[in-house]
Amino acid sequence: MAMTERAAPAQGVTCQMNGSITDVPGIEVGHAQHPSGLTGCTVVLCRAGAVPGVDSRGGAPGTRETDCLRPENVVPAAHAIFLTGGSAFGLDCAAGVMKWLEERRIGLDVGPTVVPIVAGAVLNDLPFTSAAARPDAQMGLKACEAASARESRQGNIGAGTGATVGKLTGMGRGMVKGGLGTASIRVGELVVGAIVAVNCVGDVVDPATGEVLAGTLTADGSGFAGAMNLVSGAAPGFREGFPTNTTIGVVATNARLDKAMCRRVAMMAQDGYARTINPIHTLADGDVVFSMATGAVAADANRVGALAAEAMARAVVNAVRAAETLGGVPCSREVRGRA
Repeated sequence: MAMTERAAPAQGVTCQMNGSITDVPGIEVGHAQHPSGLTGCTVVLCRAGAVPGVDSRGGAPGTRETDCLRPENVVPAAHAIFLTGGSAFGLDCAAGVMKWLEERRIGLDVGPTVVPIVAGAVLNDLPFTSAAARPDAQMGLKACEAASARESRQGNIGAGTGATVGKLTGMGRGMVKGGLGTASIRVGELVVGAIVAVNCVGDVVDPATGEVLAGTLTADGSGFAGAMNLVSGAAPGFREGFPTNTTIGVVATNARLDKAMCRRVAMMAQDGYARTINPIHTLADGDVVFSMATGAVAADANRVGALAAEAMARAVVNAVRAAETLGGVPCSREVRGRA
C-alpha cells in the first residue's frame, strides 16, 4: 500500500497534486481487501452518474453490465465501476455496491426504488490467493463505505492485492508482484484520470526509458527473462498455453462526452496498456478499460482519448513501482535491486 514515485508525464502535460483518478471532480474511490487471503476489490463511484463507455480486448474477459454501456443501448449513466480479484466469483461484489448505492437513493428512478447501474470486471488471482477469501458482496459494500474523493493509494491494495506479473514459465517462482496504480493529467480545466489493476502475463515496461519493471523471472531469480525472448524461443522455460491473466482499469474525465465518444476514449486508453505491457490482449487475457465522463467541461474527444492513454500508461507503471513483496512473490524494486 506504499506511496511511491510517479511516472514522468509526457512533455507539455500538467499533473494534478494527488496524481489520482480522484482528481476528476465527482469521482470517488474505495478499496477493500483480505490481507491474509491476498485478494481485494476497488470501486470507482460517481454519485451524480457519469456517461459510461467500455472496451474489451482480451480473449477471456470476466465482466458485468458491459452491454448496457454500449452507445446503442438506452442506459444514460453509470453510478459505479468495480475492479476485483476472484475471477468470475468476484462478480459477487456488485451486489454489495448496488446495496450501498440503493440505500442512498443513487440510481435510475423506477418508481418504488432506484436501480444503480454498476459495471465491473474481474482478474484471476485465484492461483495466488486463498479460495476461502474470495471477493463477495460484503467486500463490495466495504469498498463503497471506504470511498473518498481524496483516495490515491497504490500497490498492494484493493483489486491489486492479489495481482501478479510474469507467468510465462508457469505459476510459481517466475512471478513478480503486480498491483494497483493510478494517475491523472490536467490541461486547463480538463482533467483525465486512470486507475488500473495490473495482473498481466507480459513484461511491464517504462515507456519513457524502455526499462523492464516487472515480468517473468530468470531461473535463478536474479532478473527478468524477457517476455518476448521466452515467446520467441530465445530463452528457455516458456510454457505453451499462456496462463490466465488480466489488466482491468477505468479512465474518468470531467469532459462532456456522449456514450459513443466515451467508448472511443476507452478504446484509445487501451493504447496505454500496449505502451507498457508486452504481450497484451492475448486469448488468455481479460483486458478491459471502462470510461466515465462527468460532463462539466467542453472538450474534444480526440484530446481526451489521447490523454486517457497517457494517464493509463502512467498508472500501469505506478502500479508495479508501488507494489511490495507479498506472499513470497518479490516486488519490482526487490528484483531490480538484485542486478
